[in-house]
This record gives sequence, C-alpha cells and structure tokens, in this order.
Amino acid sequence: MNVDRKVQTLDEFTIQQMRDFPHATGELASLLRDIGLAAKRVNVEVNKAGLVDILGDAGTINVQGEDVKKLDIYANNQFVGVLKHGISCAGIASEELDDYFAFDDPVSNQSKYVCLFDPLDGSGNIDTNVSIGTIFSVYRRITEKGKPVNLSDFLQPGKEQIAAGYIVYGSSTMLVYATRRGVNGFTLDPSIGEFTMSHPNIKCPEFGKIYSVNHGNFFQYQEGVKGYITACQKKDATNGGPYTQRYIGSMVADVHRSLIKGGIFMYPGTIEKPKGKLRLLYECNPFAFIMEVAGGRATNGKDRILDVMPEKLHQRSPFFVGSTGMMAELESFL
Repeated sequence: MNVDRKVQTLDEFTIQQMRDFPHATGELASLLRDIGLAAKRVNVEVNKAGLVDILGDAGTINVQGEDVKKLDIYANNQFVGVLKHGISCAGIASEELDDYFAFDDPVSNQSKYVCLFDPLDGSGNIDTNVSIGTIFSVYRRITEKGKPVNLSDFLQPGKEQIAAGYIVYGSSTMLVYATRRGVNGFTLDPSIGEFTMSHPNIKCPEFGKIYSVNHGNFFQYQEGVKGYITACQKKDATNGGPYTQRYIGSMVADVHRSLIKGGIFMYPGTIEKPKGKLRLLYECNPFAFIMEVAGGRATNGKDRILDVMPEKLHQRSPFFVGSTGMMAELESFL
C-alpha cells in the first residue's frame, strides 16, 4: 500500500496552476471552483431525483422547442446563481435561456470572463436513470471592462475559448476541463465532498473501436455519412476492426467515452434537420475544444468546428468529434 499517495483536489490543482504563472489574477481558477460548487449541488439533486417530486416535465417549452424537465430548471438556476454571486464572471448564456444574462453590478462588470453552458445535457434520460451531464465553456470578454457585457462577448468562435469542460453525473460524478495547457479529470469523492484528481493529462487515443451515432436516422443522413457507417459495420481484423456501435443518447456520456478510450461521435444533419440538432455554442464548441487539446479532432462535416463564427446564441450544427484516425476515415467518405 502506498501510504504517501497525495490526493489533489480541484481547488488545489487550480491554485497550483495559478502559482505557475506569477502574473495570473486567479479569476479563471475562481470561476472553475464556482462551477465545481454548482456541479456538486446539482449532483445531490440528481442522485435523489427519484425520491422527491423533481422528476418529469416542468410543463413548459424551452427556446429549442423541447419539454423542460424540472431538473433542467434546477440545474440552470444553480449555475446562474453561483456564477452571479461569484466575482469571476461578467455574464452567462444558457441553453435554457432565450437570451444572454449580463451580471450588471460593479464587481461583475470588472470580471474578464463570460460563461456559456448547457446545464443538464441528456435530460431526456433523467426519468430512466441514464448518465446525464453539464457542459460549459469560458471566453474572455471582448467589451470594455467596467461596463455590462453584450451579445458580442458570447458570439465568438470556439477557438477563442479560454477553458471548456463537462460534468458527468453517472456511476461516479466526474468533472473534466481543458485549458490550452491540457485536459484533466476529477472524480467527486463523496466522503470529503471534493472533486479529486483521477485522470491527469488526458490524451485521446488515435484510434478506438467504438462509433456512436443514432442509427435510427440512418436513411436521413447524407450519402457520405451512410457510407462511413456502413464501412464501420464491415470492419474486421483485416482492416482495423471490428468496430462496435454504442449510443447512449446522452452526449456527455458518449463523448466522454470516446475521449478516454478512443472512438468517434457523430450527430449529422438529416433531411428534415440539415443543420443538425446540437447547439454550436453550448455543446459543439466546448467538446471540440476539449477534444483538440487532448489530441482529437472535431468538424461539422466540412469545416473545423472551432473556426465557425456563430451568428446567434442558439445556432445548431452537425457535429463529428473523436480520435484523429477515425475522423480521417470519416472525412475520406465526406
């Protein structure tokens, strides 16, 4: 037994990272700790959702035209509340809100970051106890400090992200975040109530054995996508296979698996929805940033996701992300 093993918490890690940069202000570290606090509060409710009157629909429709779950509202309120009462965020944009929200007060207006998030991705799986998650990204504001942020601070291409991450509420609760220095994962230790380092310096393998796609929409996809899916099904020991299809229907869980084990996640456009379903700002950009820092790739089928200039807050996009080798295979069909 290694009695000298040191367990490093999220707070300790962010502080250590800050110490490596003498001129760092600590705002990003503070913001990440605030996100971790909100995630712990959401985790408590997710874990007891079946015991209280919090499951099911809230009876309203969000801006995406989807039913809003009660836990969606709770998660959104937690992240908005924690960030608003912190000192490191000037404003937020959320998948659950029609418009951005500027924290227009003297302290927040001096903050240099804005945060965008999907408070509870995969919420359609809440009632069946499938893994769900939170996705977030952080940008440096482009408007003048001292004044309220505006829409331009949120409509930045993904390559301008300072940090991005996600939280998986599953068999264990895990927070993964990336800066340009690397991708690190922290697992919530319920005995001390802290996220502790469990997956340092995550690197996505060049190839994996799993492809994730909603096969029920197969005949709605463009020919190149159908060709690649068919090729995945034909993989065997002679051509780098076999490949296995696994699709949870919870993006956080599917992409997390691809990041850790290697693989590819695809959410193409369809005949009915050529622009796809996923949101560029709240889902595609954060995962594209994380995957690229870890050594993977992400595109919309034509262009690098992180180069796309967003035109509106709730813009949708086709999305392909994963191991570089499997992404190259896909692109040979596109």
